[in-house]
Amino acid sequence: MGDDELLAERFEAHRSHLRAVAYRMLGSLSEADDAVQEAWLRLSRSDADGVANLGGWLTTVVSRVCLDMLRSRRSRGEEPLGVHLPDPIIEGAEPAGPEHEALLADSVGLALLVVLETLAPAERLAFVLHDLFGVPFDEIAAIVDRSPAAARQLASRARRRVRGAAPVPDTDLARQREVVDAFLTATRGGDFDALVAILAPDVVVRTDGGTLIPGEVVRGAESVARRSLTFARIADTVRPALVNGAAGVVAWSAGQPMSVVAFTITDGRVAELDILVGPDRLSRLDFTVLDD
Repeated sequence: MGDDELLAERFEAHRSHLRAVAYRMLGSLSEADDAVQEAWLRLSRSDADGVANLGGWLTTVVSRVCLDMLRSRRSRGEEPLGVHLPDPIIEGAEPAGPEHEALLADSVGLALLVVLETLAPAERLAFVLHDLFGVPFDEIAAIVDRSPAAARQLASRARRRVRGAAPVPDTDLARQREVVDAFLTATRGGDFDALVAILAPDVVVRTDGGTLIPGEVVRGAESVARRSLTFARIADTVRPALVNGAAGVVAWSAGQPMSVVAFTITDGRVAELDILVGPDRLSRLDFTVLDD
């Protein structure tokens, strides 16, 4: 095996971790892939033999690339107006074995990613690296060009915002499915009272229509229940799925996916619904994972 092949093999061993870091930083699957590819290009042009900790080196490179991308969004005014949901990760309804279940345990739900979208770039980086991946603050400080104390403060500010805005989901996947099934049964049956009962009083629904359909936010159990009954009438079929590791559904109409719905279940009730309906966004997602 040549040196280039060996280097590529070493890089591939870290790809899934790097993509996980980049996705949590950016909320975009395509941009996460771009950041990982940039890390490979920089590695291939460097003296890799002099890198003592390749995983740490690559994580630093990807983090810096993501930080530049986040800052560029702001400077060019590319931050989305209105409702914008991160790209959902869609998987089949059943975890494929213990290794897959372990991966799902580390998944970050859409509700948390929505809050991360509101953070300043350096805050998001500090929170993701430290709180989600355990990177020490002295390493984070070098990436954001601040002191370790300042990096710690960035993560602390982000953590307060996350705790104040992102509901803590129930972790039992079977229980999540029970609540989702109860929600679907009530919507199909047009049972308004049952819907209200399964929704948290302060439930929030975010609908992202991409560039073609106006997004909206609906709050409160009764308002959400009325909107959900409308949703039930326009879907031909609804298939269970895992959306960012949690129980969710994909709704179909005329053989085409019309929406991806991520549920955040807290204390046995639906606390948040994040719904992606924009055809331009849906067209970029992989639904083959739902094939029988």
